[in-house]
Amino acid sequence: MNYLKRKYDTVLERKVKSSGAVLIEGPKWCGKTTTALQIAKSVLYMQKPDEVKQNIEMSELDPGRLLIGDTPRLIDEWQIAPNLWDAIRYEVDMRKDFSQFILTGSSVPADFSKIHHSGTGRITRMLMHTMSLHESGESNGQVSLSALFRGDEKISGKNELDLQRLAFLICRGGWPRAIGEEDEIALMLPENYYEGVVNSDINRADGVTKDPEKVMRLMRSYAKNLCSQAKSDTIIREIRGERGNKELSKMTVNSYINALKKIFVIEDASAWNPSLRSKTTVRASDTRYFTDPSIGIQALGLGPQDLLDDLKTMGLFFENMCIRDLRVYSDLLGGSVYHYKDRNNLECDAVIHLKNGKYGLIEIKLGGDRLIEEGAETLLKLTDRIDVDIMKPPSFRMVLTGIGTYAYQRKDGVYIVPVGCLRE
Repeated sequence: MNYLKRKYDTVLERKVKSSGAVLIEGPKWCGKTTTALQIAKSVLYMQKPDEVKQNIEMSELDPGRLLIGDTPRLIDEWQIAPNLWDAIRYEVDMRKDFSQFILTGSSVPADFSKIHHSGTGRITRMLMHTMSLHESGESNGQVSLSALFRGDEKISGKNELDLQRLAFLICRGGWPRAIGEEDEIALMLPENYYEGVVNSDINRADGVTKDPEKVMRLMRSYAKNLCSQAKSDTIIREIRGERGNKELSKMTVNSYINALKKIFVIEDASAWNPSLRSKTTVRASDTRYFTDPSIGIQALGLGPQDLLDDLKTMGLFFENMCIRDLRVYSDLLGGSVYHYKDRNNLECDAVIHLKNGKYGLIEIKLGGDRLIEEGAETLLKLTDRIDVDIMKPPSFRMVLTGIGTYAYQRKDGVYIVPVGCLRE
């Protein structure tokens, strides 16, 4: 299978050139090892079946020997021998050079209780996401976020995705192995991923065995509260109402949610707190998302036709897919994705904020003239509330849509861009 170029190829290259070692984290099956192999000069597969036992023993007796090889040297599944972390940190200190090691492994975190040094200043982290639509070839990339941040006002693009195709892409997700497969096979991969999370991966996150039925009920409730700031109390009430009992405590629900975060199943969006002209209170609650929309689809037992029959639900999962793509693109641009909502319920689905202080405001709408108009009005209202004497005005305002033929700029300056035209 040919390697599909990733946005994280560039991110990883930058990090390797500026650090002694890089730890790649992210959901299982998102392509961490495959991406690392594009830049690694030598590889140690810790879990190679005929060598795993001796690798673990060597990590305890003479870990430095496992680190000998052309650099950057990839240590795959390093977490099965956590003391390698300290050995790598020591080697980076001794060699006094960048581009020495890349660490990859499953999404299950290592036992950091066996690690004596944080690795700060020696080992940097890179969080990977599943593939964006531009990486998988579904977006033609005719509209560039980086160009909008530079101030390029003219955009041009023609969307090639229709509603049926979007429903499939939401359900398939951005799993690299699913790209290019027949539709029926591609839809089975997120199902397999979901089953793995429920039955085993979540237990390995913290070493605590969990009831698969409770995990499924929690993930189903999380999916029902997608794109909202629902608190754990809301999720608990929903689960209890579903079963008519009180067997799940708040502590248990929070521990399950934390475990799902540790293995990168869910990734909430933090609240954006701009400088405003008035003293409007900004809600600080995180907004709930899955790392890939297909996970929530599996939690609810849905398929493409179900989404087409319920466009409101499809709109929520479309937003989750767009947030995934925006995270991929913003990682390459050196930015982060936030969510805005104030006490007056003025809400902006996504704010991309770069390290240089520039930011873009984005409303996400599946499509339709009325919803697009609502999105544009929201962006203009939020812009009016920002105190530009204290912070910069937005670099751009965009309604990111699912359906619609063209990408263009309205007379009021708001961009209308189909996700099938977007890239970093």
